[in-house]
Amino acid sequence: MASSIVFRQLRDVIATQEELVEKLRRQITELEKNSVSMVEYEAVVKKLEKEEKEHAKTKCYLAKESEQLEFALGEIEILAKQLEREKQAFDNVLSCVKNKVLKESIQKDKLKSKCTEIESHIQKQEDILNSKDHEIKELQHFVNKQKQTLKKQATDFKIQKQQEYYMAKVLGGKTKKSVK
Repeated sequence: MASSIVFRQLRDVIATQEELVEKLRRQITELEKNSVSMVEYEAVVKKLEKEEKEHAKTKCYLAKESEQLEFALGEIEILAKQLEREKQAFDNVLSCVKNKVLKESIQKDKLKSKCTEIESHIQKQEDILNSKDHEIKELQHFVNKQKQTLKKQATDFKIQKQQEYYMAKVLGGKTKKSVK
């Protein structure tokens, strides 16, 4: 009987151990479901380390590029201010040039108007001179006609005087001869 008690006890111990083993198997299965193998773990760790290195490189590159971007933005701001100053200076010069051109245009128009007025006055004076010149020519023509008429009258008068003188001489000589 003692052996039957021992046998039962052994059977109970074995059953308990089997239960414990089954419980441990379930726990291991559960743990296996919720865990990864060492190879997978090491691969993931290597991948993570690689990604961390890449992230550090990217972060360094980003910092470098950010610094260059900040520098470029600073230069852009300086250039924008310089451009604005140059634009303002250009606008000022352009405004001055426009004012000068406007004044010169007004002066040109005044000079044109004055030139037109002078040309009109000159034309009137030329018309007056031409009229006077025509009048002078007519008067010269009249004077020349008068001269010719006077010359002819003087010549006729001279001829008449000579004829009278000759006649008086001829008639006067006959009268003297008849008186003798």
